[in-house]
Amino acid sequence: MKKLLVITGGLICLFLNTQAQKKNIDKVVAVLGNNIILLSDLNQQYAQYLNSGNPADEKVKCYILQQMLAQKLLKQQAEIDSITVDESQVDNEVEKRMRMQIQRAGGEERLEQFLNRSVLQYKDEIRPDIKEQLISDNMQQHITKDVSITPLEVKKYFDSYKKDSLPDIPTEFEVGEIVLHPKLTKVEKQKFHDKIDALRLRVKSGEDFAFLAKSYSEDPGSAADGGDLGFFDRTRMVKEFTAWAFKLKAGEVSPVFETEHGFHILQVIERRGEQVQARHILVRPQITPASLERVKLQADSIYNNIINKKITFSTAASLYSDNKESQYNGGMILYADNVTARTTFIPADKLDPKVFLVVDTMKVGDLSKPVRFTGQDGKEGYKLLYLKSKIPPHKGNLEQDYAKFKERAQQAKVDRTLSEWFEKRRENTYIRIGEDYDQCDELKIWAQTSKK
Repeated sequence: MKKLLVITGGLICLFLNTQAQKKNIDKVVAVLGNNIILLSDLNQQYAQYLNSGNPADEKVKCYILQQMLAQKLLKQQAEIDSITVDESQVDNEVEKRMRMQIQRAGGEERLEQFLNRSVLQYKDEIRPDIKEQLISDNMQQHITKDVSITPLEVKKYFDSYKKDSLPDIPTEFEVGEIVLHPKLTKVEKQKFHDKIDALRLRVKSGEDFAFLAKSYSEDPGSAADGGDLGFFDRTRMVKEFTAWAFKLKAGEVSPVFETEHGFHILQVIERRGEQVQARHILVRPQITPASLERVKLQADSIYNNIINKKITFSTAASLYSDNKESQYNGGMILYADNVTARTTFIPADKLDPKVFLVVDTMKVGDLSKPVRFTGQDGKEGYKLLYLKSKIPPHKGNLEQDYAKFKERAQQAKVDRTLSEWFEKRRENTYIRIGEDYDQCDELKIWAQTSKK
């Protein structure tokens, strides 16, 4: 095992003096190994916290600094273990976060006013930190990649609960759905095709693609950035989009093409190996009363066939549902209670309120008549809902809730593994917390390490 980097006190002083000369209005708030954390770095993270809609609270800086120290320690080990991150992944994450920041601030201009700097300048400032975060995430995954849990460990974890402290499990539903969206005829689609083709001709005649994207694109995620989608590989986009993005050369503009999202034109900005940066303009076809009536008739027909046992619900879902996530899962809606667990059992308070209103009055095994709905993406259509099971509220037990306790036991083991790793690395790393923050409760364990 390679020895962790430790900087002597004399080198630290020399290093900090050099930094102080460069940034005479800044100060060092913490040192970890060969890494320093400046007050400006901490304030930048705090500004992002505020721009996310959180209330002002100076005490939060203690928690932020703790996270920054953990990140520095992970990054330092990542350098030793040659854990890296692809530059295109960094670019994508920068663009993703900027879109979120702009949306939360209410526009690019308002964000620049809040930050007191341009968006381009801010991107350059946050990129190194985002790269460090991604490397730290990769290092953390590397540390815990071999952590697994056995049935015996799950049982031991469950037995660690006192009977009166077992979690209360609320009412849970297993719900299936068949989602049907209206399909436009070729004639109904034509005017939307013509609209975006007119924009393509304007680009061909010399107008700025980014300006037209900002003005006309119906993709809320990229329009504000001139349609820029950042760098992506062949797995991220739908196949029609990927085909054109990797076929064109930098600067070239595609013809109009259609995906499940609507009509597009795209322009390639840059190609880096198997990564491409492109921008696009999207026009979403709008449904017509006639198309809604057609899909209602289709929904009624599917309902009658299931009720009359001509086809099973799961088969109908695989054949007709427009929800790709549940289509090949027997039509069952999946719920993720955290990043690792996915289950068909959905707590009542986590179920879509409109779905809950329908299934709450149904009996287990019932199928609803077609229900008209509007999705979060604004798409209208009809749903058939099937209530597979309904579990009343109860105290957690292994018979009914094994998957839940397995997930909790797994997470506890991951947390324990990371905690042990951090404790060991802190003991072998020079750490110094500045006097402005060495009294923070969150940082005492780090400060104690430095005193040793």
